[in-house]
Parts: sequence; structure tokens; C-alpha cells
Amino acid sequence: MVQEIDEGIFRIELPLPGNPLRSINSYLVIGEEKNLMIDAGMNRPECIDVMDRELRELDIDLSVTDVFVTHLHADHLGLAPYVSGGKTDVLMGPGDIEDIKESRYWDRMHSFAVRNGFPNPDPKDAISRHPGYKYGPLGPMKIRPAVNGDIIEVGSLKLEVLHTPGHTRGHNCLLERERRLLFSGDHILGDITPNISHWVEEEDPLSDYMRSLRMIWELDIDLALPGHRSMIGGPHARMEELIRHHEERAAEVLDILGSSEMDAFSIASRMTWDMTYRSFDEFPIMQKWFALGEALAHIRYLETGGRVKRSGGSGVLLYHSVPGGPARISLRG
Repeated sequence: MVQEIDEGIFRIELPLPGNPLRSINSYLVIGEEKNLMIDAGMNRPECIDVMDRELRELDIDLSVTDVFVTHLHADHLGLAPYVSGGKTDVLMGPGDIEDIKESRYWDRMHSFAVRNGFPNPDPKDAISRHPGYKYGPLGPMKIRPAVNGDIIEVGSLKLEVLHTPGHTRGHNCLLERERRLLFSGDHILGDITPNISHWVEEEDPLSDYMRSLRMIWELDIDLALPGHRSMIGGPHARMEELIRHHEERAAEVLDILGSSEMDAFSIASRMTWDMTYRSFDEFPIMQKWFALGEALAHIRYLETGGRVKRSGGSGVLLYHSVPGGPARISLRG
């Protein structure tokens, strides 16, 4: 069912069967000369069926509808070729554009996972199970970079691109200053916590995420329209909760390490997860993959803050804690 959020702004909820996220919010901004779809759903027949039905209800002409993709994950990018038809613009952050064009993107992620103790050494098997690989975009796209500070005008709205790395390195939000609205993608979620994962040696996604939250905190926003679940009124309180959550997770990693040394997968297996399984051993292989990525993000964050160091050379990496106080990022100055 289509929901009107504000004048000219509609939400379409697309299903994600068998996925803990349950659904993805796709937003449609309708203008006089052109429209803008913000995130497009997974490349799955269930998403296509709902998308087609809701677009018919709104009487949308896709030939004048651009697509703004907040980030590269398949639940946001998957149907961009379907919606744009390879003719209208698909707007994305430059960092994410580079990653989707990187031929070794999935292989590099798998190699890093194995170096950190991931138990599936067969990249074809592990990658083929990943929903981002299975339900990603198929077909041509006319991709155009959307960089920090760009203004996208649709009808009466002036949408400002805000680069908010963390969930991915190219993640973007859209700000409508006059209406005090933020299309937050997966940067700020209300009912669940955005997944921050570390898969590239040179990056520190959780530190990036904390800085991005600080930047958004300083804006006048009354309502955040997230990529999943419910809208967020008064999002500053939620941002405080997210900061506390990640500081608590980092502290948990230090408690697990204690005076010992272990690989990241072993650390992940001892962390607290909001799952229905009785033990980490029962997690499906892809849930173990996501858990490892999140554990690595917190380990890397602690490395940057000088609280964790690694060893292991070219083999499986091992981590140990070092004395000192954890580096913290405050939202208030």
C-alpha cells in the first residue's frame, strides 16, 4: 500500500522474503517534469510485483523518473536497471560506483574474511549464497555520481546530497532543509541498528560512521525517512542511541579478548547477537558472515583508537587488547 509522507513524497514498502530486514522502503518524489525514486528494492519477483502495482496506482511515468540509490547493497540497488530502463539517471556515491565496477569486489571480501577465521574457504560457495550477489542489479544502468553538496531539484523540493560513509563507503543521504526531512537510507534506522561491517584492509568504517553521525547530528531535522522499518521522528535521540550501541559493542570486544589473543571469527562467536538460535554454531553461514563483518568493524575501530593490536603476518590474523581508555566520539561538541 502506498503511503503519502508529505506533499509530493510517497513511500512504497517492498517485501524481502526470508530476510530479517522484512522489507525495504522505496520513496517516490513526484514533480511536474520529472520524478525521483529513492532506493529501488532487490531484484526479486516479489519486489517487482509490488513495485509495478504501486507505480500503477500513482500513475508514474518511468521515462521521466530518475533513481537515487543511497548505497550499493542489493536491497537498494537491485531494481535500479528495471526502474530506469537503462535510460534515466541512476545516481550513486562515487565510492560505491567504484565498488560495483570492481571485478574482484566479492573475491577481496572473501579473502579478507578467510584471513580473519571465516570457516568457508571456497569463495564460489560463500559468495553464491550472499543475498547481495544473488539479488543484485541485472541490465544496463546510466550511472551518474552524486557527490556531497549536490542539489537535486524535484518539484518544490531541493534535495541536498550528504556523503555519510560507514554502512558503505559511498553511502549518501538526502536532506530537504526547508521541510526538515532526511532520507537516511541505512545510515539511521529506528527499529533496528544499521550494520557496519569491515571488509577492506585500508578502511575504518565504524570511525567513518561515527563521524557521519556527528555531521547529521548538527542539522535541523524533524523527521528521518529510513531505508527500513518505521519513520523516525526527532532522530537526534536515535543517533545518541546508535553511538552508545557501538561504544558498548566495542567494550564487549575488549571484554571478550581480556588478556588472550584470538581471531576475529572467534571473537564474533562470543559476541551477543539478537538472534533466535540457541548458539552461534547454529547460525546459517551467511549470518556468520554478517556477524564477522560487524565484529571486524569494531575491532578495526579499537585498533584505530590504540586499544587493539594484531599479529599473524600472512596467516590468520590474531588480535589482542592493549591498556588504555577507549577513544570515544561525542555527538555534542
